[in-house]
Amino acid sequence: VTIIPATQTPTPLPTLTPTATPLPYLMYPYTIAGLREKDFPGGEILIGARVAFNDQFSTYLISYPSEGLTITGVLNLPAGQGPFPVIVMNHGFFPRGEYSSGDGSQHAAEYLAQRGYLTISSDYRTWGGSDFGVSYFHTGLVTDVMNLLASLHSLPQADTSRIGMWGHSMGGGITTKILTLESPVRAAVLYAPNSADDADLIARWGYGCIGDIAAGELLNTCNSADVIPETLPAEVIAAYKETAQSPERMREVAPYYHLDWVQVPVQIHIGSADGDYIGSTPPEWSYKLNQGLLDAGKD
Repeated sequence: VTIIPATQTPTPLPTLTPTATPLPYLMYPYTIAGLREKDFPGGEILIGARVAFNDQFSTYLISYPSEGLTITGVLNLPAGQGPFPVIVMNHGFFPRGEYSSGDGSQHAAEYLAQRGYLTISSDYRTWGGSDFGVSYFHTGLVTDVMNLLASLHSLPQADTSRIGMWGHSMGGGITTKILTLESPVRAAVLYAPNSADDADLIARWGYGCIGDIAAGELLNTCNSADVIPETLPAEVIAAYKETAQSPERMREVAPYYHLDWVQVPVQIHIGSADGDYIGSTPPEWSYKLNQGLLDAGKD
């Protein structure tokens, strides 16, 4: 406090013009560039109950850590000593109330296990017995699979020098994102995959359902694969919505615009009649990705 005698005229203070300090781009960690900077430490894969077996392979329930969450899944272990080459199986979308571990991937996993591959699938967060966790633009699910990859070393039966990945529908989209990151995956099969351009998903299904997942799954107007609780800070929800409606921001999120990072052979399977109902994946999405990979000089 400065006391000014009555005989003095105070000097006017300069006028301060407030300047806006831009908030950090809250969705940057969920872009391809942000994911490439992220650590995926994984942990130990815990093998639980054996739920099926025959003379060719046994099926076990598993769990492992991801971002402080416990994620559940399924392991199919071939008979014999191993180590066995590994295929990570990424299932497509299922209503959570109807989903059981292995749904959407177990049929293909058994085919591979019969031929000597160790197959392992994540339920992802909020599916199966996994913990609840936020996910923007499917990146929470990508994180869960990346942490599964990082955990494979804890299985002595797994040959971690030979890892492939198979993804169906939503799981195909997850696989495509992972192919643009640093990972030990050496080859990938996309089975009727989601579009590699996330803007196509929003155009078909909308962005994530804000709030109750169960209620969102009954709608065709929002993508209930994303997990956006209403309890998140308002600025985070606003940043998510802003990104989902910005063509420029969505190019940062979508692997389609980062296919130069793909370093392994990719095989795409699609039925020409797919896409005839709202929950399916149009073949045009596969044609688009195929051309994008070719344009990027990939196999």
